[in-house]
Formats: sequence, structure tokens, C-alpha cells
Amino acid sequence: MAELQTVVVVGGSLAGIRGAEALRRFGFEGRLVLVGAEAERPYDRPPLSKEVLRGDREPEQIRLNRPEDFDALELDLRLGVAAESLDPGERSLRLANGERIAYDGLLIATGARARPLPGTPALGGVHTLRSLDDCLAIRSALDAGPRIAVVGAGFIGAEVTATCRQRGLEVTLIEALETPMARLLDPRIGAVCAAAHRDEGVDVRLGVGVEAIEGGERVERLRLSDGSVVAADLVVVGIGAVPETRWLESSGLALDDGVLCDATCATAVPGVVAAGDVARWHHPVYDAPIRLEHWTNAVEQSEAAARRLLAGAEAAEPFAPVPFVWSDQYGLKIQAAGRIQPDDEMLVAHGSLEERRFVALFGRDGRLTGALAINRVRQLMGYRRMMRNGATWEEAVAAASA
Repeated sequence: MAELQTVVVVGGSLAGIRGAEALRRFGFEGRLVLVGAEAERPYDRPPLSKEVLRGDREPEQIRLNRPEDFDALELDLRLGVAAESLDPGERSLRLANGERIAYDGLLIATGARARPLPGTPALGGVHTLRSLDDCLAIRSALDAGPRIAVVGAGFIGAEVTATCRQRGLEVTLIEALETPMARLLDPRIGAVCAAAHRDEGVDVRLGVGVEAIEGGERVERLRLSDGSVVAADLVVVGIGAVPETRWLESSGLALDDGVLCDATCATAVPGVVAAGDVARWHHPVYDAPIRLEHWTNAVEQSEAAARRLLAGAEAAEPFAPVPFVWSDQYGLKIQAAGRIQPDDEMLVAHGSLEERRFVALFGRDGRLTGALAINRVRQLMGYRRMMRNGATWEEAVAAASA
């Protein structure tokens, strides 16, 4: 730790600010620079598709720390200016305003950007939702009572759909796959989510893609791959995110769906670690590189990356979490732990799909690999502990029967 005089955290994200806090908590007393493309102080993103979009919370209510705690970090701030390039040989980065910042240690936490719908024209009323500015622009547009089309039934799309319905608006939810989240979950789980939206009055279109978004200066309609047309005054595209690594393309760092890291969150370049949505690291339990766009992972991995930066390679420990993610849609609290794949073996261990209150277990190669709960939080946490302890599928089934 003694040789680190200046540490730069790139990204005013959840992982960025929690990484900065961890560095201070672990004893780093040197110069700590926080670079963020947004001018806003770091804020919590999950409320953007829910409480803030509904108008139940305002921007100042979603800051990730209190003003006095933020000031206590003694950060050298560069907010409102993006990182433009990195020179690992010189240990410096260049900002979009031309400034160069030298570092001894670097934590990359630039997160991800919303994936655009290919071929989308530059029409008014077509939005993605990733930033606070995105949220406030959509919220303002909702006040006019528009007809809304949401493209993509993943967590963001489903949450935006639920929020708009809760505001009494007409919503069509369009998903190219046969069920929501079909790339991640057994279709029986996706069918439960689709049914919940239909019960709330959403026009759910599954197994159909968007051929074109049309209009004059503003969006007027979407043409779908089955030949149908959806009238819309506002479109929200929620088809995933892309790790924000464009500024690193000339750096020499290994990039492949994120910044590639070893099991300790370190890149192959000395003094450079990564955390959060932008990091793709080797998970020692899964024995594979993974990248997670989860709130919990951003918090846990930023701490692991900070430890790695300060402790060095010899004292480094592998980062091997049991992933955890959640979503709130209407009265459904959807929570999932582990690494779930659509072709995993599945067992509804508690409750039933019909009542939309259950815990489903997922297994592969004789191991308990995941669990998903709707409105049964306590039991899910027990299975997450079992995964952390390496439980077999047989042990999980036995526990469900006990």
C-alpha cells in the first residue's frame, strides 16, 4: 500500500463510489481521484425504472451516500467529464477535456451503456433507460399520457412496463423470445411473469421482433415481424446493456464483453483492477469468465477489487460470490441467486407457479446452481447459503422436502 500515492477510480457508478469508500476504509490515505462521465454525484440506478419513474422519489433521494459522507472521502473529483483513453505504460489516462491524470493504481468501474435497437431512426419519443437524465426525460413525457411500447421483456423492460401501468398508461410489451427472460430462465418462469403483465392490462407480444420504428419527427408506430402494427407515442428500448470499454480500445488491455480480469479482479496490466458491470472475471467456482450486471455484485466486487489493488498479487484472494439479483413488478418480488441457465434441471421446491408465490431450484451436473423466488424471500436466502457451501442437487432436494 505504501507505494500507492495516487489511485484513480474511473466511473461515478455504484461500483465506483463503493470502491472509493472501500479504499479509504482499508487504509488508503493518498490522493483518490474519482472520474465520472455524468455530472451527478453517484446515485442508485434501480429506482430509475421504478420509484423515480413513478414520481415517488426525486433525484436527491437516490444518492448513494449522504453529502457529509461523500465529503469525508476527500475525493479529487472530475465529474461531468468522461475518460477518453488509457496509457498503461505511462500509467496515465486522458479525459475528454484533454486533461491527463497520472496514477499508481487504477480501478475501472465505467459500468455499461444501454444497448440500442439496431436500425432505430433518430425520432423523438424513442428512449433507452440507463441514466438519471434518461429517467427524467421519460417521466416528463409520461405526463402527457402517451401510448407506450416497451421493447424487451428483461428486468428493465418489465419494470418500466409495470411502472407505466401503475401510472394508468396504455402499454404494449414486445419481446422477440417466446417468453420473458428466456435466455436466462426456464420458460415456465417466464410464463408466470408474462401472465402477471397480462393480468395488469398490458398487451404482451411474445416471439415477435421489431422490424421498424416509424414516424415523422416523432415516433408514431412500430412494425413487427409478424406483420402487425403497434401505435405508440413513446418507445422505451430495454434489450440489455453493453460494457463501457470504448475508451480502453487503444490501451492494450484485454477486452471481451468487458474488461478481462483474473479471479482476483486484476487485469494483466500491473496496478489496474476492474469491478461492476464492466468487469468480466474468472469465477473460480464456475471455472469460467463471467460478467454480472447486478447491484449486489457491483457492491461486493468493488470491495474485492479495492482489496486486490492495495494488497497486491501475493495477498490477493479470489472473488467467488453467489450472484444475487432482484426485480419488483406490481406485487411480485422476484429474486434469484446463483447462476441459472435455461436448460438447467428445475424443481419447484416451495409453493406453486399458479399462485405466483414459490421457490424454484435449478441444478446442473449434480450441483445446486441456482434458486429463484417470487414472494418467498426467507427460503431463497437459505438456498443461497447452500450454494455458497457447495451443496449438491441431492442435498438441495432433501432440504426442500424436510
